[in-house]
This record gives sequence, structure tokens and C-alpha cells, in this order.
Amino acid sequence: PKMEFKQSRRIWILKRVQEEREHTTSSDEDYVPDDDAGPQLFNAEELNDLIRELLLPKDKAELLASRLKEKHLLHKSVLVTSYRKRNLELVQFFDTDGPLSFCTDIAGLFHSMSQVYVSSDWRLFVDSSATSLKAVLLHNGNTKPSIPVAHSVHLKETYDNMCVLLQSIKYDINQWKICGDLKVIGMLMGMQAGFTKYCCFLCLWDSRAVDQHYVKSDWPLRTDYEPGRGSVKFDPLVKPADIFLPPLHIKLGLMKNLVKRMSKTNSRGFQYLVARFPKISSAKLKEGIFVGPQIRELLHDATFAESLNALELEAWMAFKWLCDNFLGDNKSPQYHAHLDFFPQNLGAVSDEQGERFHQDIQQMEKRYQGFWSERMLADYCWMLYRDVPGKTYRRKSSTVHF
Repeated sequence: PKMEFKQSRRIWILKRVQEEREHTTSSDEDYVPDDDAGPQLFNAEELNDLIRELLLPKDKAELLASRLKEKHLLHKSVLVTSYRKRNLELVQFFDTDGPLSFCTDIAGLFHSMSQVYVSSDWRLFVDSSATSLKAVLLHNGNTKPSIPVAHSVHLKETYDNMCVLLQSIKYDINQWKICGDLKVIGMLMGMQAGFTKYCCFLCLWDSRAVDQHYVKSDWPLRTDYEPGRGSVKFDPLVKPADIFLPPLHIKLGLMKNLVKRMSKTNSRGFQYLVARFPKISSAKLKEGIFVGPQIRELLHDATFAESLNALELEAWMAFKWLCDNFLGDNKSPQYHAHLDFFPQNLGAVSDEQGERFHQDIQQMEKRYQGFWSERMLADYCWMLYRDVPGKTYRRKSSTVHF
């Protein structure tokens, strides 16, 4: 089995390499120089877009412009020192109040980036990483870049801090739909934290009735959110109908339950996971902790299904059906209970884009180490748009921008 796995893994890698080659638009061998054409000088707009594609900080952008000017490759109108204040135009739309930096005029920020702001086209993602608490606008459909509207390295995920954050970004005026992990959603709905009896904000699902879990499907719906009843501790900050439950976190939780039920010694399926993902620590494997791309790999891996026993295979096929018919881009009509609460296209409003934002802004946080303020958010937004939109190049960028 180990040799078969290595061979299948090798075939899979070769197939991926071939697919990447097919998607490549050009190669060095395809380039034919024009001997009669002289050097094409960079103007300010083209140089700005190049710097954004390379994700260069201010000092590196100034260095690149200086070197290009020494080689006479810049138009004479380009100012090398202009990158020291490149985010000055956008800073006016942000402010810092105590530990929180936030956007004070979202419509003005969009207009400055040559975009039309329609609040219904965006959803609000609130989450925290190991370093900071963030609020981000995600595009419904995930075709446009994420816009940070609040950031703090001092505030934690608490009900009081959520109140301050929503008031700062004027949530009552914009009325976005909200997505986030279950912990954040519970706070926004004023739910009691911890292992509570009724932890769902949609129904009175009993977390302590273990014998009825995965058996009973119809639970009484919540009719009120009065503090002190049904595990509600505070007044809700948002309406239940304005919340998108997180498809990614639902997948991660179900995958965790599946793997934790596998035998760690006698299960061929678990041994296959160990061989398939050698970089995941044994502690994470035993707890069933995976990320989205790893789960997507397994969903398309027929060998993994063949290594499961009858009971594991039944659970895995049910999980695949759920991902294909409910947690993805299409919702099957075969749903029950309060699942009509979810939109038809759950993939278009997924929280996965928000989780990727943690990685995107991490580099910006390192640049502004110790100076996390409105200037950092403005500089991040400066990177999102292009001065020469629609212009095509031989080498296409993988970054998402306006």
C-alpha cells in the first residue's frame, strides 16, 4: 500500500505540473524581441501598478523607482520620492480611537478607489488571529478584493469590543450581512460563552442531549432573544436574518468529528491520512485538524474512499454529499428544519475569503510593527486598485484587485 500511495502521489504531482503549464499564458521561448523598437519608459501609473503587483513597501518602491530612473527607464514626470506619501489620499477616510483603527467614510473610500459602493454587494467579516482583531468587507461572489474597515492588536473577541467595533464602522447605517466563525456569531447574538445548553442562535438545539445528536433533526426554533433565557446573556447586536453561517468552519468541524471517530491503530483510512499529509503533526491528525485545501484534496481522492471501512465510508459519502449539495455553490432542494435560513449559493458568501485575509494583511502588519494605525489600513487599500485598469500583460498577476 505504501508503494501504491507513492506511485499515485507521483502521478498526481505530474498531473498538477502539466495543468499549470497549460494555464501559463507565455514562456521565455515565445518572446520575440522587436529590434526596431526603443525602450518603453514607465509612466507614473504603470510604475504604480508594477509596485502593487510586486507588493513592495514604501522604501522598496522608492528604491525601484530610483534604479529605473538611473537607467533612464522612467518618464521625466515620475517623482521617485512620491511613494513616501502614497497612502496620503486614503488616510483621510480612516481614524484611530484608542486601540481601534477604523474607516470613517466607507463610501468615500470606495469613490477614491474609483469604485461604486453598494452596501448590499458586500458582507462584513469579523474575526481575530493570534495578533489582531479585524473587520473586513468581503465581496458577495468573491471576485473583488477584501477591504479592511477596522483593525486592532489590543482588543480581544468580547461582547463589549464588538459593540465598539460596530459603532465605529457605522454598522447601523450600512446594514451589511455578517459572516464569521461560530464564536464571533455567538457574541454578536449575545449568546453565553462556553459549553452552554442552547448554543445555537437559530433553534433550541440541546448540546447536552448527546443521544439525540445526528438522530433528531427537528428542534424548536428560537422565538425571542431575551437575556437570561435560552443561554442568551446580552441583547443581540445584529439581526439573526443578517447572519451567514460559516461554510468553511462547518466543514472543518464535520471533518474533525469524522477523523476523531477513526481508530488510530486499526483504521486504514487514518493511516492513509498520515501518509498523505506527512507535514501535519500527529497531534493535529489525531484531533482531525485540517484546513480547507486539504479537505478539497480528499474530496477528489478516490484512493482515500477505498481505504475506509463500511461505517467510515458511509459517513464520508454523507460528508461529500453535504459539501456538494449544500456547503458549495448550489443548495439541493433536499433540506429540512431551519436550513432554509441559508442562501442558495453558500459558496459565494463563504468565510474562506476572510480567513485568507489574515494571511494577506500579515505582511502589512510586519511592515508597520509597532505603528498599527490608520496609515497601515490606507496603505493596504492603496495596493488594491490599479491606475491603468484593463491593461493586459504577457505575464498575468495572481493578485486580486479592482
